[in-house]
Amino acid sequence: MRVEMKINGRAVSAEVEPRLLLVHFIRDVAGLKGTNIGCDTTSCGACTVLLEGRSVKSCTLLAAQADGASVTTIEGLAPDGASDPSSLHPVQRAFHEHHGLQCGYCTPGMVMAVTSLIAEAEEPLDEAAVREGLEGNLCRCTGYHNIVEAALAAAREAGVAAGPAASEAEGGRP
Repeated sequence: MRVEMKINGRAVSAEVEPRLLLVHFIRDVAGLKGTNIGCDTTSCGACTVLLEGRSVKSCTLLAAQADGASVTTIEGLAPDGASDPSSLHPVQRAFHEHHGLQCGYCTPGMVMAVTSLIAEAEEPLDEAAVREGLEGNLCRCTGYHNIVEAALAAAREAGVAAGPAASEAEGGRP
C-alpha cells in the first residue's frame, strides 16, 4: 500500500507493507535515525514523535495510520538540523543547558514528549505536572531530576511554568 506523509515538513511517500510501524517508516524509509526503538510495546517512549503536533509512540502506530498526516521527529525541531546550542529548539536547548540526559538513548523521546506537554499545557506546569506528563517515557540512567529541570526551564521560556525551578527555590544553580 502507498503511504504518504510530511515528516519534518518534507513529503515522504513509499509503497509499504500494511503492517509497517511508523517508527520503521521514519527510520528506514525516511532515513531519520533520531527516533529510537526501545521496547516495541509503548512502555519506554524512546520512539516518541509528534503526529499533528501531539506526542505519539511510533512503535505501536502503523505508518498507514499516519497517512496524509504531518510528523515531527527530533531532527525536525531545530531549524535545518542545527547543532549550535544557540540555534536549537527551546526544549533541546533546555536539555543541553540543564544536562537533561546521560547516555542519550531516551533523550529524543523525552524532548518530543516535553515539547508536546508544553504545547498542550492548559495551566501552568509545575514539577508534579511535568513528572506526570513524562510517566510514559523511561530513562534508565538518571533520576529524572535534570530532565524535569530542563522541562521546567523550557516551560518557563514558553510562559507556561508555575513558579521557579526547585534548584532556584533552594538558592542553588538554576
